[in-house]
Amino acid sequence: MRRLPVYLLLDTSGSMHGEPIEAVKNGVQILVSTLRQDPYALETAYLSVITFNNAASQLVPLTELSAFQPPDIKASGTTALGDALRLLAERIDAEIARTTAEEKGDWKPLVFLMTDGAPTDDWARGLEALKKARTGIIVACAAGQGADTSILKQITEVVVQLDTADSNTIKAFFKWVSASVSTGSQKVDQGQKEVTGLDDLPPPPPEVNVVI
Repeated sequence: MRRLPVYLLLDTSGSMHGEPIEAVKNGVQILVSTLRQDPYALETAYLSVITFNNAASQLVPLTELSAFQPPDIKASGTTALGDALRLLAERIDAEIARTTAEEKGDWKPLVFLMTDGAPTDDWARGLEALKKARTGIIVACAAGQGADTSILKQITEVVVQLDTADSNTIKAFFKWVSASVSTGSQKVDQGQKEVTGLDDLPPPPPEVNVVI
């Protein structure tokens, strides 16, 4: 079976402490419970969580939805976005089945990146590693006014911004992510094309502003 891998890259730096990090934890739970009600997603979507503060770590390897356990996320430290991009590239290489002459591999992964600040490490080097990996759409979300959208625009064309990093706004973002994954899993299930751009996703809610 061809899987639709979904990677969440979540900023867990110190500035996310308090309401934002609690909202992210709730958002991941909303995402998983929503997708478990979708037969297409349940069949094809696999989820991984990578967090980054002083360094990046993969808290949950690529896991089918029915077995997914939301990780305990805590906020502290700096914003090693470059390390997160490097680790993402590494995990995509390790976890995703490539298409061979004998059989089709997994679909290209959907990546959702959320950060509330500016990177504190060499993000460009991480991006170089990621460019060599085979990804589908990368959606970067700037949570609040402190996030640097100009850097995110260099990582991906699809950048959205939340005016505030509070529980309502972050919840709206994760609901949109779950709708996007549902759309992606339905498309691949029906043999349509893969999700490659914002036009392939459901329209974002009013809390989620597309950065042009």
